[in-house]
Amino acid sequence: MLTPLLRALAWRHASPSSAKPFRLPSCLALMCLTLSTIAFNAHAQSATPSVLTFESALRLAQDRSQQLVAQDRAAKAARDMAVAAGQRPDPTLKFGVNNLPIDGPDRFSLGRDFMTMQSVGVMQEFTREDKRLARARRMESEAEASEAARAVALANLQRDTALAWLDRSYQERMLTLLQTQRTETLLQVDAAQAAYRGGRGAQADVFAARSAVAQIEDRIDQARLQVAMAKTALARWTGDTADSTLDAAPAIDHLAWHHDDLEAALADHPELALMAKQEQMAQADADMARANKQSDWSAEVMLNHRGPSYSNMVSINVSLPLQWDPQQRQDRELAAKLATTDQMHAQREEAAREHLAQARSLWQAWQSGRDRMARYDTTLLPLAAERTQAALAAYRGATLPLTAVLEARRLEVDARMERLRLEMETARLWAQLSYLIPAEHDVATTRP
Repeated sequence: MLTPLLRALAWRHASPSSAKPFRLPSCLALMCLTLSTIAFNAHAQSATPSVLTFESALRLAQDRSQQLVAQDRAAKAARDMAVAAGQRPDPTLKFGVNNLPIDGPDRFSLGRDFMTMQSVGVMQEFTREDKRLARARRMESEAEASEAARAVALANLQRDTALAWLDRSYQERMLTLLQTQRTETLLQVDAAQAAYRGGRGAQADVFAARSAVAQIEDRIDQARLQVAMAKTALARWTGDTADSTLDAAPAIDHLAWHHDDLEAALADHPELALMAKQEQMAQADADMARANKQSDWSAEVMLNHRGPSYSNMVSINVSLPLQWDPQQRQDRELAAKLATTDQMHAQREEAAREHLAQARSLWQAWQSGRDRMARYDTTLLPLAAERTQAALAAYRGATLPLTAVLEARRLEVDARMERLRLEMETARLWAQLSYLIPAEHDVATTRP
């Protein structure tokens, strides 16, 4: 690609009267070498697919989330409203014309009748300090609830991203296992055909081997669909990462907390924290209702301008709302707010018990999955492999047909697939347990 550029530069710097061959200046040669290196590195980077680690997927999902941005904005809005709620109401500027005649010889005259006045005044409502503080605390508790809702959104985001990453990782491993099995079965087809042509095997063995290949091809198509769907689900959280290669999966045999500490760990559960903040909001509403039992008062000063023959006047007014029936209005409003506070407290207590039971069930299922995987590794998979080897040895000794070998191999593959599905289910349980409580840019421990 750089050859035409070099020729053009050489032609430009060549002297027409010089018979000596042109030599590129050292700085120009260095520049061309640098351009060549940059072009090569860019091509190499574009040709090499990026690697998406488990940790980087969580970071990408958190950086791309608009739900977290929305909760941040909601918290900021509530805090701004808390500052505004703690202020006194703005004064009111009033203009008016009082006692304007509408008939007779002085009709619509502003200065001939002694009662006609042009008024300008200011009215200020003096809200009680405890009421203003109650309103400010109410908005501040709403801001804290928005922050708690952000923690809930972050926990759900990290959990769903982890599940999508793990699902794609295990679906790709299943596809690789089936593709390996297809390669081995194709070799068995070739061996069966060679044995049949040599008179050492039956044609039924050839058909059986081809049928086994067709069945594996169908399973491969299903696995490819699952991989494609898993890529789409992961791209929902991390963006355009369909061509990225996944790194090693995190270790799913360890949790950051012990089963005995589960109840203490759930004290920081984001949904419970959100419900606690909502309970505080209800208590703040009750405090506002209690403060409303004391009326606010307002004062007004007005200057009244009359005609030139009359004196100007000043009016001073003070107003105080009358709570005519507090037992049926203010007291009932306070009782309703207090009942709502008790409702939120009871719901939070019930939710804490429900989350604890669910977390214990998840932990028990995760522990059972670990034990079952250990059984597969130590007993079931070795037995399946030994059975396949025994069937293959018997087939070579002409004591078993090829169909027996294919069946043994199919059962071995099914056992490996089942073990992989069990590991995937255990990994999903691990993700749900690990991200009960969110962490900013959580760092997961990966296998070496």
